[in-house]
Amino acid sequence: MKKAKVLGLLLALMLLAVGCGKKNNTAEQASANEPAKEEQSAETKDFKIVLKLSHVFAPEEQLTKSTDAAAKAIYERTNGAVEIQTYPQGQLPTYKDGLEQVYNGADFISVEDPSYLGDYVPDFKALVGPFIYSDIDQYTNMIKTDLVQDMIKKAEDEHGIKVLALDYVFGFRNMMTNKEIKEPADLKGMKIRVPGSQIFIDTINAMGATATPMAFSETISAVQQGVVDGLEGTVDAMTANGSAEVVKNVGLTKHFLGTCGIYINKDVFNKIPKEYQEIIQEEFTKNAQEMTSNVKTNYDAQVKYLEEKGIAFNEVNLPAFQEATKVVFEKMEGISPDIYQKLLDEIAKMK
Repeated sequence: MKKAKVLGLLLALMLLAVGCGKKNNTAEQASANEPAKEEQSAETKDFKIVLKLSHVFAPEEQLTKSTDAAAKAIYERTNGAVEIQTYPQGQLPTYKDGLEQVYNGADFISVEDPSYLGDYVPDFKALVGPFIYSDIDQYTNMIKTDLVQDMIKKAEDEHGIKVLALDYVFGFRNMMTNKEIKEPADLKGMKIRVPGSQIFIDTINAMGATATPMAFSETISAVQQGVVDGLEGTVDAMTANGSAEVVKNVGLTKHFLGTCGIYINKDVFNKIPKEYQEIIQEEFTKNAQEMTSNVKTNYDAQVKYLEEKGIAFNEVNLPAFQEATKVVFEKMEGISPDIYQKLLDEIAKMK
């Protein structure tokens, strides 16, 4: 009996030793995994970046609301590590100057028409050329094609410009004047305000008017004083930027599809921890899609609102304007000889 008790005690001690051995092994495994966990958290620990986002849109325009929402979501999801300060209405550099900030490596996000990327990758000018698209979906499908994805890759690889989005679509741009515009001849002798982009200048000139580049901050007073005879822009903009107070007619030329891209310097983006990069990309991608959906949904209500304010809308001789602006593509410097036809071919596949 005594011998049995001794054997039992020895067995219990052995089992305890084995159990302790297993526990220690588990602790060792956890310890072995810990450095990876620390490494991952070390990447984001104490990281902080402040990016300035600049565009020309008014506070009440959809693009301003959308980019503000994206900045807020990114700040919250990164626990304040990525702060994007938004500057509307051209408070900071915009257009060509804004994109140069990105190219030169500033902690800056430029929100511009893709035509400004054409200074670096010329085929972007054709991508948003006049009268290419008849509906918004054609464009949003176009930017997913290999043709456009190759342009995006070239901008990043060769010029250090990372494209976070190309589809902040805010609607078709039309002619806004105090005179009914139906034919190219109706624009003869009229000065129309345009942003300082060569494709805008060439297109409005080809349509029959005299393009007058001007900062938007000067535009409303310029129309009031007769410095220019009108401007071109979207219905969404017209409800928010004051142009409805100085013009009374919208000729539905739909000469451009109004869209902006979101651009950041590649090296600036790459210094952000990977998990934060993914959040930034996710939010701008989702945000652009939501904005485009809102613009589509709100269009009819915006037209009705403007009509109630006394704005008249009229259709135009679209084929005549299309024919008049074909020369714009011929003037685009540096574009691939067949890019215009390739764009048309991609659209044909969508039908």
